[in-house]
Amino acid sequence: MIIHVKNKNTLIIDDFKLKCCIGKNGLNSNKKEGDYSTPKGLYNLKKLYFRKDRVGIPICKIEKENIKKNMAWCDDPLHKKYNNEIKTHNNELKEKLYRVDHRYDYLISISHNEQKIPYKGSAIFIHLTDNYKPTAGCVALKKKDFEVLLKLINKKTKIKIG
Repeated sequence: MIIHVKNKNTLIIDDFKLKCCIGKNGLNSNKKEGDYSTPKGLYNLKKLYFRKDRVGIPICKIEKENIKKNMAWCDDPLHKKYNNEIKTHNNELKEKLYRVDHRYDYLISISHNEQKIPYKGSAIFIHLTDNYKPTAGCVALKKKDFEVLLKLINKKTKIKIG
């Protein structure tokens, strides 16, 4: 099964056409760290992260992990853990996963820049939105649509962006 992000506001999976939002600067086949664009390409879904205290334990067919307060994603291109989940209490080099807002109550990491090439982009997720405002490069859905997506995906599902 393929999740297809056709354009800046349409995600299609199976028979479902869902409204979404993407990076402020649109789709880009040459993603760079901090450019506010969403990388074009075909990617694997890696892991579902979730806030158990807010959404319970979701039922899905991909690997999942509860987000804890010390969890983050390294977005420092020069760090050895670039574009990886990290555990830290340091406020440098990271995108916090445990947030006050609800954006990361659910998030799915994707295989963009798995080679961890510096400055090619990190922390590209499918996550939540409450207003469809453009993201920093991720794909975002309303919670009810994200929960539909969770029921449909499995370990073989890919996301095609563009």
